[in-house]
Amino acid sequence: MTKKTKVGVVGVGYLGQIHAKIYHQMDNVELVMLADTNLETVTALGEQYGCAVTTNYLEMIDKVDAVSIVVPTSLHYDVAQPFLEAGIATLMEKPIAATVDEARKLVDLAAQNEAPFLIGHLERYNPAMREVVNQVAEPKYIEVHRLGTFVERATDVDVITDLMIHDLDLVLSLVDEEPCDVQAIGASVITEHVDLANVRLTFPGGAVANITASRVSNKRFRRFRVFGPEGYYGINLMDQELDIVTKGETPVEGRFPGLEVDHVKFETEQPLQVELAHFVEVAQGLAMPMVTGLQGLRALQLAEQIQSIMRDSVSNV
Repeated sequence: MTKKTKVGVVGVGYLGQIHAKIYHQMDNVELVMLADTNLETVTALGEQYGCAVTTNYLEMIDKVDAVSIVVPTSLHYDVAQPFLEAGIATLMEKPIAATVDEARKLVDLAAQNEAPFLIGHLERYNPAMREVVNQVAEPKYIEVHRLGTFVERATDVDVITDLMIHDLDLVLSLVDEEPCDVQAIGASVITEHVDLANVRLTFPGGAVANITASRVSNKRFRRFRVFGPEGYYGINLMDQELDIVTKGETPVEGRFPGLEVDHVKFETEQPLQVELAHFVEVAQGLAMPMVTGLQGLRALQLAEQIQSIMRDSVSNV
C-alpha cells in the first residue's frame, strides 16, 4: 500500500475549508493538522475531519510532508517562510505574495531548500484552458473578460490582485515573453481600491492581449478568447466549454478553404480538486509544479506594473 502524504492546511476561512474537505476525501492523503487563529472554527473542523488543530501554524512544521497556505495575501511571506526553509512541499494560494520582493525571497527559499513550491492559479487546471495551451503555439490576439459580483471577503485588495491576476498568468503561459508595452485604466466603484479595470498588453513578438476584470458586475461571466494562425478558440471558463474555428479543406473549384467549427463540452471537473491532486503528486516527487514559484512571480510583477500605471488613472464613478 502506498504511503499516504501527510498534509496540513494553514488558514481555514472560506477557501481553506474547501482545501481541508478535499484533502480529507483523498485516498493518498492523511490530513493531519489544521491551523487558524480562530480557535472555534478550527476546532470544529478538526472534530469533523478527525485531525489535530492549532492556533500556531509553526507547530505543524515537523508533522507534515506538504501544506496548503490559504491566508490573507499580506501574510503569505511570513507563513510560507518556515515551511520552505524546512523543505516542505508548499501550495500557496494566489497571488504568490504581497510584494514582488517577498515573492523573490520565497522563490529563492524554495530553490535553496529543494522545497516543491506550487502557486494556486486555479484556471490553469480548467480542462478547456489546458486544451488550448496544448493546441495554440502562436497566439496573436487574446481577449479576456472576467466579471464577478461583489463579494466582501476580497475587499482588502484591488481587482487586479483579486481577479485579473488569474488571466495575467494565463496570458503569460500562452505568450512566453514579457510585454514591451502595458496600458491600463481602472476605477473604484464600491471599495477604496480599483474595482474594475482594463489592460492592454503588447508583446515583442507582436501578440496583443486585452483584459477586462470587474467585481461589480450584476452577473458572473468568464470568457477567454485566443486568435492565431491555428484558428479561433473561445473558452467559457465557467462552463468548461470550448468553441474552435479552424481552416478546413478548400473546395475543388473554390478560392478559399471552408471553416471547421467544433464545440467541445468537457466532462465537468472541479479545478481545485485537480489542483490539489496535482499538488500531492508534486509533493510525492511524481510531477513538476504546473505553476511554479517563478511563474507566480512573473504574474505578480506584471500585476504590480499595472497597478503602478493605474494609480494616476483611477477615478470614482
